[in-house]
Amino acid sequence: MTTIRIPTPLRPYAQGQSKVAVSGATVGAALDSLTDQHPDLRQHLYEGDNLRSFVNIYLNKEDVRQLDGADTAISEEDTLMIIPSIAGG
Repeated sequence: MTTIRIPTPLRPYAQGQSKVAVSGATVGAALDSLTDQHPDLRQHLYEGDNLRSFVNIYLNKEDVRQLDGADTAISEEDTLMIIPSIAGG
């Protein structure tokens, strides 16, 4: 299983977990597995069927937007990280 690291602000929607084991052969399938296990996360990650613009997904420290996005292939040894953008002034 692939591991997804959950950032602190989203942990209340993942039963307080900092890491969740998910199944799936692609980033999109892994995120579907995550939101199937923790449905309350979906509204914080997605707008309709698309990831929210301020939600960044990293595969082993590489932004998946620079790869194949949700279609990026993953393996059991990989780690996905959800990194919410933070704005301030």
